[in-house]
Amino acid sequence: MRKHKHTHRGAAICFGIFSLLFFILFGRFVYLQATGVADGQVLAVEAQKRYLKKQVLEAKRGTILDRRGKVIAEDIPSYTIAAILDPDMPEHVTDPEETARKLAPLLNMDVADVERILKKDAKQVEFGPNGRGISQTVKKQIEALKLPGIIFLRDSKRFYPNGTFASYVVGYAQKDEATNEVEGKMGIEKQFNEQLKEKDGYVVYEGDQQGFKLPHADEQIVPPQNGKNIYLTIDQNIQTFLEDAMNTVEKQYTPKKMIAIVADPKTGAILAMSTRPSFDPNKRNIENYFNDAIAYPYEPGSTMKIFTLAAAVNEGVFQPNETYQSGSYQIGNHRIRDHNKVGWGTITFLEGMQRSSNVAFAKIVREKLGEDRLLQYLHRFHFHEPTGIDLPGEKVGNILYRYPIEKVTTGFGQGTSVTPIQQIQAATAIANGGKMMQPYVVDRIVDPDTGKTVAKHEPKVVDTPISKETAEKVLDILETVVTSEKGTGRPYQIEGYRVAGKTGTAQIPDPKGGYLTGHQNYIFSFLGMAPRENPRLIMYVAVQQPNISYTETGAVPVSMIFNSVMKSSLQYLNIQPTVGKKSERKEKSISLPSYVGQSVEQATASLKKQGLHVTVIGKGTKVHAQFPQAGEHVVAPDRVLLQTDGNAIMPDLTGWSLRDAMKLAELLQLKPSFIGSGYVFRQNIAPGSVVKKNDYMIVELAKPSEIDKKQQTETEQQETDGPVD
Repeated sequence: MRKHKHTHRGAAICFGIFSLLFFILFGRFVYLQATGVADGQVLAVEAQKRYLKKQVLEAKRGTILDRRGKVIAEDIPSYTIAAILDPDMPEHVTDPEETARKLAPLLNMDVADVERILKKDAKQVEFGPNGRGISQTVKKQIEALKLPGIIFLRDSKRFYPNGTFASYVVGYAQKDEATNEVEGKMGIEKQFNEQLKEKDGYVVYEGDQQGFKLPHADEQIVPPQNGKNIYLTIDQNIQTFLEDAMNTVEKQYTPKKMIAIVADPKTGAILAMSTRPSFDPNKRNIENYFNDAIAYPYEPGSTMKIFTLAAAVNEGVFQPNETYQSGSYQIGNHRIRDHNKVGWGTITFLEGMQRSSNVAFAKIVREKLGEDRLLQYLHRFHFHEPTGIDLPGEKVGNILYRYPIEKVTTGFGQGTSVTPIQQIQAATAIANGGKMMQPYVVDRIVDPDTGKTVAKHEPKVVDTPISKETAEKVLDILETVVTSEKGTGRPYQIEGYRVAGKTGTAQIPDPKGGYLTGHQNYIFSFLGMAPRENPRLIMYVAVQQPNISYTETGAVPVSMIFNSVMKSSLQYLNIQPTVGKKSERKEKSISLPSYVGQSVEQATASLKKQGLHVTVIGKGTKVHAQFPQAGEHVVAPDRVLLQTDGNAIMPDLTGWSLRDAMKLAELLQLKPSFIGSGYVFRQNIAPGSVVKKNDYMIVELAKPSEIDKKQQTETEQQETDGPVD
């Protein structure tokens, strides 16, 4: 067979071409091996992106708790709702109109707005703020509708189980849309944001395209850093007493403002603090962004006489039985008058204190103590500077001391302005043997992972403005303000307890000049301590411009708050009454023994024999726990709770008082939330249901006269609406 003449040439050309391709490919291979770069991309990085998987390990923002460990603010699971619109997906929205009609009510949105979102030219959509933070309950309601294409993305949200509860102390936190991080905006949430803030961790590993980890692959783990837990000095029970009382007064008298603080004078710990208007941190329906208890300086009125009196007693110039002419007092071109304009004739300085005579204190400042010495005591009581309480936004008042008239009026609380928290701090010196304690709201900060306390607040004595002997004398005088028939503090008497305190009726400056006039245009207040023999609680209440009738005084709404909160708190703290016949107290006060381990039948019979009301929690035969606990005192016919062995069963709370409902929550370690005031008429956990630790117990309360109306309205509403699909 004869070779074609071009065979060798063709073979040579092919050989040359393939040789060239080989060298090009070989050169490319050597280049890639040497540089690791292709088309400007680092190959190792691209390979890492393809095979290296990263999974986020979610951290949790720190929890805020009360002094006894009851949750006030925490992160809870929530969901973001989304809709798949891509028709290529097996599950997608097929009927936007019908989906919008059913979905809108559950998202609190207009049907038209939901429909517009569902008709967007997109593969997947969300529903804005209304579609985020969906609770488990709402999620189940939406899932029950079985709407095609509706999905849920797991998330978390900040939850405040008590609603309107020490709102300006706790504040609120919310997710920043730009950074997608939760930031504290007010109160403790803002002040301690860095301590509360969490940091997500992650795990990095080599995986296949489906995300499964490859065999023998290494992994890198960065653990999540949970935020620190903050324990407040706030006592949930006392705070609930306060919120309940303020709600009642707000509803009945609609004042412009209300401020109340309850503190432990021995330590400076704030046990309760609330203002009106307030807000629900879950809804953030905020009218005022300032905590008036620490950021609202105003002329305090006659509560300031406490500290002028203390200065005079400490200097030895207050003679209680010395007399003076009441009614009016001339200072240059200015005339100071008593609040009744005419005075009470010639009276003693003690009676002047009891009657809250401005003339008495004008004479004390000008003729006995001296203006310069009074100013020194105002500085000793630290009215010239902030208290340093561990809350954001504290303001300081202004001591007006330029002219002779200002120096005198400061002595009885006019002209000079102070804040409520400054008065609380100063008053601790009266109730604590002369030692003035700095107020604080954070007790300790705890690492939730280790359980170790990383910061602990120790009570701090900021000054000793008066002696112990002076403090005792001032308490004696303040007690007569409450007990004397001539005293302005008579409305603040509490059955069974000795109360020392001082009323205040502060004028409100008129923007046009001078002061507002009218029966209601004052800030009515009371600063009181109890029990007098060893003050355990100190409380300041101020009510601005309540809608009182001409037959009522400003003491009515103030005493409604002070008396109910102080008495309930003293009883809750097991501080026994000291006023009354000892034999009567002995019969009524019962020290509970331990019933744990006894049969339910025996324990119930023993308690009922003593006149106590008994509620058994559970169906067991032996007592597993009791509340109140052994050693605590109760007064017949108080309610005693006995928890049996076995499952805890929710009782019917209808008709229970707020205090009894709180007992149940503490015994079973539930997370309570109270709505309204009065007695229980609705509960979220059905009677007979099994309850477990940390379950949420939501209780609605109303006055007896309102319960029937509410139930009747609900019945009529159900009959009108008919059955719900």
